[in-house]
Amino acid sequence: MAPLIHNLGFPCIGVNRELKYAVEAFWKGESTLVKLEQTGRELRARHWRLQQDRGVQMVPVGDFAWYDRMLNMSSLLGCAPRRFGFGGKITLDQYFQLARGNEAQGAMEMTKWFDTNYHYLVPEFDAGTSFSIGVEGLFDELTEARQAGAVPKPVLIGPLTFLWLGKGKRADFNRLDLLPALLPIYVEVLRRLGAQGAEWVQMDEPALVQDLPTEWLNGLRRAYSELAEAGPKLLLATFFGSVAPLAAELKALPVAGLHLDLQRAPEQLPSFLADFPRDKVLSAGVVDGRNVWRNDLDASLELLEAAHLQVGDRLWLAPSCPLLHVPVDLERETDLDPEVKGWLAFAVQKLRELTILSKALEQGRESVMTELRAYRRSRKDRKISPRVRNPEVHKRLACLPADADRRRSTFAVRRTIQHEALKLPLFPTTTIGSFPQTGAIRSLRAAFKQGRLSETEYRDRMKAEIRLVVERQEDLGLDVLVHGEPERNDMVEYFGEQLAGFAFTRNGWVQSYGSRCVKPPVLFGDVWRPGPMTLEWMRYAQGLTDKPMKGIVTGPITILQWSFVRDDQPRSETAMQIAVAIRDEVLDLESTGARVIQIDEPAFREGLPLRRSEWGAYLPWASRAFRLSAAGVKDGTQIHTHMCYAEFNDIFPAIVDLDADVISIETSRSDMELLEGFGTLRYPNEIGPGVYDVHSPRVPKVSEMVRLLEKACAVVDPDKLWVNPDCGLKTRQWPEVDAALTNMVTAAKTLRHSRSATGAW
Repeated sequence: MAPLIHNLGFPCIGVNRELKYAVEAFWKGESTLVKLEQTGRELRARHWRLQQDRGVQMVPVGDFAWYDRMLNMSSLLGCAPRRFGFGGKITLDQYFQLARGNEAQGAMEMTKWFDTNYHYLVPEFDAGTSFSIGVEGLFDELTEARQAGAVPKPVLIGPLTFLWLGKGKRADFNRLDLLPALLPIYVEVLRRLGAQGAEWVQMDEPALVQDLPTEWLNGLRRAYSELAEAGPKLLLATFFGSVAPLAAELKALPVAGLHLDLQRAPEQLPSFLADFPRDKVLSAGVVDGRNVWRNDLDASLELLEAAHLQVGDRLWLAPSCPLLHVPVDLERETDLDPEVKGWLAFAVQKLRELTILSKALEQGRESVMTELRAYRRSRKDRKISPRVRNPEVHKRLACLPADADRRRSTFAVRRTIQHEALKLPLFPTTTIGSFPQTGAIRSLRAAFKQGRLSETEYRDRMKAEIRLVVERQEDLGLDVLVHGEPERNDMVEYFGEQLAGFAFTRNGWVQSYGSRCVKPPVLFGDVWRPGPMTLEWMRYAQGLTDKPMKGIVTGPITILQWSFVRDDQPRSETAMQIAVAIRDEVLDLESTGARVIQIDEPAFREGLPLRRSEWGAYLPWASRAFRLSAAGVKDGTQIHTHMCYAEFNDIFPAIVDLDADVISIETSRSDMELLEGFGTLRYPNEIGPGVYDVHSPRVPKVSEMVRLLEKACAVVDPDKLWVNPDCGLKTRQWPEVDAALTNMVTAAKTLRHSRSATGAW
């Protein structure tokens, strides 16, 4: 009997980003709730049908989200943060208020989903948090799926992961204490799903791949003992790493099945095959849900044949994790280089790979020999392609001096030189880099790429946009300016397009957060810089002002993390190749007169292994890659870096080791909480804690920003503080930006005045 094929989750954005456009039209008041909900129904039906047509026998329901799945769970469980003033039943308008804020409240805190570039809204808990079924969407979608003729498998984020990823609003509050109140609502949800005919329910517990304290593991036993009595069969799904240390514990849980990520951690399989319970299903995640390379079918079959021999028809096949991290369909890429295209598989193609593996297990390898030979040929062609390896790149890395990643002088020496040269006031103001990417700007870039606009006209129009941004910054009174990045489609894609070793898709979109989608480059070969990437724009912008103009490049770890990165050499080696290419750009920027250069690394923590015991294998080379990109400059050149939407306090020594002169971080959504560790641990260099949330249309008042800056002054020396937004401004509209930056500059001036009046500096 062929193993059952199921899917853990499918991209909900649509092959043409239909969900993005529908949601944004609703936000702008250009569409109605009825139209928005209709788009959602059409997308869900299309995706269920697509999965069925590719051999999926049990489709996920509940993987669709208007913003993100963790927000879905907060809504389903009726536990909106109490500060919003609504709970229990939650409308779609209120759902979006939680995501984007309203006039009275800032949005919920946002951070990265484990080690991915997908973001989620962090649940807020306190001792008074209560739970009740808050929305009916999941139950409605189950009805839709059954009416569409699909065999549905509802998907929930499990209670341990939901609480683990949340945040208590008081330091002395243990969010695990909420488990007894939470479980009855999960039971109620499961019973309702069972009453609607759901035989299986998938419970996602990716938190199990992290280092959970003993009390949380005890909570796991309690939770699933209670949930198992609710009715439907439970498939406990783990992904993003190994759960081998918990093998005995998980096999003993009263669940009907376990899902393992055998792409990320194939070595964990023997721990589970040993004495695997006869009453459980084993779901094998052998197809990579995180990257776009074709599956190694031979290697997968070796794993699966051993499992099939042991568990027989209780073996199920699935992707390693939900497929929301990969684009929808490779066949849409009609312009992609045929050689590179032959190495890839997107979500639709990954489902096809599962059917090949299933048939091979049922009928033998000979039944799929045509496919096996094609895949072997693809892997061989990729391995020997001259486009993949450049000997000169490897030679350059091998010849780097041992101290190539170290600045010439200490920060104290550099700081004195930089302050004398820049002559900035206390609480200097700046932005992170991008300014609004208007429809006109996007149209110009598209027209140029399509050949409808000459290169000369394109450059003239881009320079006009830069002039506008510089003039507005000077009018606002900012101290360190940026050119606004109108020519950049994306902070990674822009640089990848100008570096060797990358390929680009036309429709390879994935969701980052909410309606924000990104199109990661495909990093398939050795990386090097054929020529300058930002110099022309920087020279022009600096010529428009006497104020310092900040050159901005994307750092090596972020380019690595936010690309579909090659899997045929260590990630550390690829990172060093990117670092050397960025180093060349940084040195060229300095040669043009730039005295402030920002190397963005928002993905630095994202690359951290999920288990603390493995951090030592990542942090040294990740830190070295950043320093290598920055360390060639003179002492008088001020190096900035930017990081956002992650917890940094637990890797504080590595942040210090980056040796950036100034670091800017996202802190407004956490009410400066993320900054506390930098103060307690005495961060030695300068820091710009974000004072307003750029991912919300809300414009904070001057008093709110002043309050945040005063909190920052309590933990960081005021003369080391910069004033800036949380992140870049490309997704915002100009009226919001003008108002918010006006308030930000006023807040900085208010602090300068108060410090001067009290003699504090």
